[in-house]
Amino acid sequence: MTAELRRPRAVTQTRLPQDDVVVLGNRIRYVDTGAADTSGVREPLVIIPGHTARIEGFDDLVPLLSDHRRVLVLDLPGSGYSDKPDRKYTLELYEDTVMGFLDALGVDRAIPVGGSLGGNLVLRLGHLHPERFPKLVLWAPGSAWKAKPILAQLSRGLGGRLLFWPTVAVQSRFWYSPEFPGRRAALDETFAYYREIMCPGFVRMYWGIAADQLASSLFDIAPYIRQPALLMWGDQDNGAGMAEGVARLASLLPDCEFVAFEGARHSLETEIPRDLAAAINAYLA
Repeated sequence: MTAELRRPRAVTQTRLPQDDVVVLGNRIRYVDTGAADTSGVREPLVIIPGHTARIEGFDDLVPLLSDHRRVLVLDLPGSGYSDKPDRKYTLELYEDTVMGFLDALGVDRAIPVGGSLGGNLVLRLGHLHPERFPKLVLWAPGSAWKAKPILAQLSRGLGGRLLFWPTVAVQSRFWYSPEFPGRRAALDETFAYYREIMCPGFVRMYWGIAADQLASSLFDIAPYIRQPALLMWGDQDNGAGMAEGVARLASLLPDCEFVAFEGARHSLETEIPRDLAAAINAYLA
C-alpha cells in the first residue's frame, strides 16, 4: 500500500464516522462523536494515540466516554490513515498538529487524553498551553525516564525499515498481559496494519518520534504543570522502567491523582477499556 491510503482496507475499520481535515498541510483523519455540551461546562475530550497507533485502537473506549461528552480522536501525521510525508518528525510537530486540529474544529478548550506517546503529549501540551487544557488524563507516558541522548542518537542514525520489524517484535511483548484473552488477535491486527500502511514516511516517523521521546524527560516539566492530572498505569507494565517513571511523575506533578490497574500492561485502552473509562469518567465527574 502507499502513503495515500486514506482508510483501512485489509484491517478493521472504526465503527465511528470518519472525516478529514487539513492541518499544517497534512490531511488528518479523525472522528468526532458524543454529546456536545452547549453550556461549555464539560470540555470535549481529545484522545491522542500512542506511537504508531490509530483511531481503531480506541473503538472500545470512546463509546464509554461519549455519553455526556464530545470525544475527538485523530490519527497523527505519519501514522494511522493520515498523511505520511517523508519528512522529519518531532514531538513539536505533533504538539502543533494537535493545536491546529483543535483550532480547525473550533475547539478553544479541551481535556487531552492519551497513553504512551499520547500521554507524553498530554503533559507537554498541558505545560505549554494551560489556558486551553484545564485537566489532563494520561497513562504510561513515554519519556517517563531520564533523557537518553545516546540512545536517541542511535535511533536517529541507525533506524530504518530493516530494523523496524525486529524492534516492534520486542516492543510488542510489553503491550498486553499474557493473560489478556485478545492478545494474539490484537497483535495480529497491529502487524497487519503496519504492513498495510508501510511507507518511507511511516518508517521515518517511527524512528524520529522514538528518538525525540528518548532525548527528553517529562521529569523536567512535571513540577511546573499546575492543572489537575489523572495519571494511570497497569502494574505489569515495567518496560523501560515505567513503574519507577510513573511513580516519580506522580510525586513531581503538583496536583496528581494516581491510579494503578492490577494485572494490566501498557495498552490499557485495549486490555481494560471499561476500567479505564470508569476511572476517567469518575475523575472528570
